[in-house]
Amino acid sequence: MPALKLFPHGHATHPQWRMAAGLVLAQLRAQMALPDYANAPSLGLLYITDHYAGDAQDILDHLSGELPEVTDWSGTVGIGIAANNVEYFDEPALSVMLCDLPADQYRVFSGVAPLGLGFEAHTALVHADANTHDLTELVAEMAQRTETGYLFGGLASSRTRSVQFAVGGNGNIKGHGAAGGVFSGGLSGVAFADGVHLVSRITQGCQPISANRTVTASDGNLVLELDGQPALTVLLHDLGVNLAQPQEALAKVRNTLVGLTRSPAGDAVLRTAHFGSDVVVRHIIGLDPAREGIAIADTVDVGTRLAFCQRNMQAARSDLVRICAEIREELEPEELSVEIAAALAVPEAESAPHPARRIAGAVYVSCTGRGGIHFGGPSAELQIVRRALGDVPLVGFFAAGEIARQNLYGYTGVLTVFTDSVSD
Repeated sequence: MPALKLFPHGHATHPQWRMAAGLVLAQLRAQMALPDYANAPSLGLLYITDHYAGDAQDILDHLSGELPEVTDWSGTVGIGIAANNVEYFDEPALSVMLCDLPADQYRVFSGVAPLGLGFEAHTALVHADANTHDLTELVAEMAQRTETGYLFGGLASSRTRSVQFAVGGNGNIKGHGAAGGVFSGGLSGVAFADGVHLVSRITQGCQPISANRTVTASDGNLVLELDGQPALTVLLHDLGVNLAQPQEALAKVRNTLVGLTRSPAGDAVLRTAHFGSDVVVRHIIGLDPAREGIAIADTVDVGTRLAFCQRNMQAARSDLVRICAEIREELEPEELSVEIAAALAVPEAESAPHPARRIAGAVYVSCTGRGGIHFGGPSAELQIVRRALGDVPLVGFFAAGEIARQNLYGYTGVLTVFTDSVSD
């Protein structure tokens, strides 16, 4: 297989979107002239902050006109957006990555131009509007339309207009009409065939602080019993508090969440001291002393596995490092040539992109509640990713909810890399 070409990428901030777009285009064109980068990519991923939401159509039209070789576009808006080693929060900015993929190996889709029956989707990048009716069901249905059931992406976040980008082929997708590739509501994104190889991981940013127990009695979103014991009694015991000292007890409860596992894989996941993608983390929203129950922000069936957990800066950082390490380990060959070993031995934060890493580009979708000080300072989250993966092309956004597999998450990060190796 020929050496993997890196995906050109660019990002910039400026009060005027045309100035930011000019800076981004200069970065993209400079990289497309380099031998290690793709020189004729056809799929563009575009993320803008909500400062530019009102200019979304003009931005898309401008980039499309300046980059005629890019025939397909997908993306959305975020309160914050991500790029290699930097995040842009609450400032006007855009981030673009141009993906060099065979035309028959992907399809852009949207609500008005759904995925056709003639395309066999293996995985999909999905952008969604948080206000869409039955969104959970729509995401699950989309996952069922892929061979692996694996989606990655998130919900647009915006204080103004919520927009998505979806343009396919030479111009607009058939059915777009006058929309011009900019939409609000529903789902859009890119479906990938099995020839596009991806490795994806989710970080919950949490660490379990209790054993993984089974819900033995529940009523809607009220957990009544865990392993046959009153749920409230179990919670207070695990936190080392009691209701005789209500202020101390409530302070600890407010800092505690629950990890729910609806599959039998939960025990194996807990032994790693980290939550995997089969665990959904939810808030505790109330206590019911009369019924000795715990109310959580989700419905809970009997048989669900539940573990109490906490989210803090140390847990978030260590879990993000963990998923980056897992991706690195999956991609690194068992035997290295001297040339490749030397390239990989260079400190990641100082190294240039290198095909030996077998990563063409990455998409990172994080929660709006995770950026900045949650990791110790501005852009600290993206700096962790760069140190772990190297100086690879990256785009993404900070979402109002994250998508991984068939589930909607909150307070998580979903990191996906495009690679030249097959990984399941």
